Amino acid sequence: MVGLVRMISPLSWTPIAIIVFGVGDAPVVFLVAVGAVWPIVLNTAAGVAHLDPAWLRVARSLGATRWETLRHVVWPGIRPNVLTGLRLATGLAWVVLVPAEMLGVDSGLGYRILDARDRFAYDELVATILVIGILGLGLDLLARRVFAERRRG
Repeated sequence: MVGLVRMISPLSWTPIAIIVFGVGDAPVVFLVAVGAVWPIVLNTAAGVAHLDPAWLRVARSLGATRWETLRHVVWPGIRPNVLTGLRLATGLAWVVLVPAEMLGVDSGLGYRILDARDRFAYDELVATILVIGILGLGLDLLARRVFAERRRG
């Protein structure tokens, strides 16, 4: 069931999001969250699946509590996967955000694209698309730096 839901494009949820949340920012937040959750979940699950069982046995044999095992064994073991999932989720959230902002909101880059199109202001439309690309690249560079720093620390 999870695999089925994951394969549905976040933007496919648009009509349901509008019915449930109305027009405005709430459906945009929902669509971004639906798109961003899967890279985090899948990378975290991969990290847990690849965790060395010997680490857990050592923690148990040393008398570690569940909390201590989670904090000192599981989290350090899966942290690179979680951070990779966060970076991928950041990129996917950005990709979903722009078309989601075309849903009856009155601001945002997606709104600017539709507004420029409706006014036949193609120079503004192309400029907005370039801004989206530049901001997305900057966001990815920032995410890479932040998550790489966390990975080392």
